[in-house]
Amino acid sequence: MVTPELLLDGLRFAECPRWHDGRLWFSDIFAHRVVAVSPAGDAEVVLQLGDEDLPAGLGFLPDGRLLVANLARPVILRREADGTVSTHADLAAVAVGPLNDMVVDAEGRAYVGASGTDELTAPRPLVGTGSIIRVDPDGAAHIVAPEMDSPNGPAITADGKQYVVASLPAQELTGFDIAADGSLSGRRVWADLRPAAPDGITVDAENGIWFCAPLQHEVRRVLEGGEVTDVIPLPGRLPIVPCLGGDDGRTLFILSVTTDASTIADMTCESVVETVRVDVPAAR
Repeated sequence: MVTPELLLDGLRFAECPRWHDGRLWFSDIFAHRVVAVSPAGDAEVVLQLGDEDLPAGLGFLPDGRLLVANLARPVILRREADGTVSTHADLAAVAVGPLNDMVVDAEGRAYVGASGTDELTAPRPLVGTGSIIRVDPDGAAHIVAPEMDSPNGPAITADGKQYVVASLPAQELTGFDIAADGSLSGRRVWADLRPAAPDGITVDAENGIWFCAPLQHEVRRVLEGGEVTDVIPLPGRLPIVPCLGGDDGRTLFILSVTTDASTIADMTCESVVETVRVDVPAAR
């Protein structure tokens, strides 16, 4: 059995990781901060927000500036080269529910999920009130996928042609085709994961997707269509989100909650970052 190695602990709620410029960047949500950690475990707080803000999805513009989706209010923040923070986009007019995870493509287009009003306790089947919002580099916002069901954990496949997002309530990964202008079409069930409910995801160079199954205490790799190729058990932890990175792209970073699930709701949870070596590298 694969045994993950501890990289970093003492975190409040580590989420939304991205590998960038030789380090793993992630939001430590309930500590109101963005942290970057090296493969050696050297951590730095790269952005500290006020108590009224909660950092969530992260991404990087082509020039390296950091974008941060705000869980507490519907804006995307931008960290400038000098460390100052400004508003990249105000999504109050288009977002229903809090913003969550985000991915930024090579053109600087940010795709962020608005969670909607459907909660995990809502009866199935349901029509989601969430959406995927594309924010162009100039800050213009467009809903590119309506009627989503709590969209979470987005990824763009290695060939740049598919956008895949997790839906924990629907227990599936949902796929779209990406057009040259950044629009999404061809919505489909990319992988039916029942009975597992996916949280965060990360994609590799062969378009395999690693996803966290918190209730099963596992991280799994799945191919389009639903075939599971690898399983990493994490007994005693709630894995939240994986991220491929490292110098060769073959380090799988796993962010997990190490306290009872109820501590997430009251914002007193503790979490860690662990690592596992895998065979297929990250999508580049």
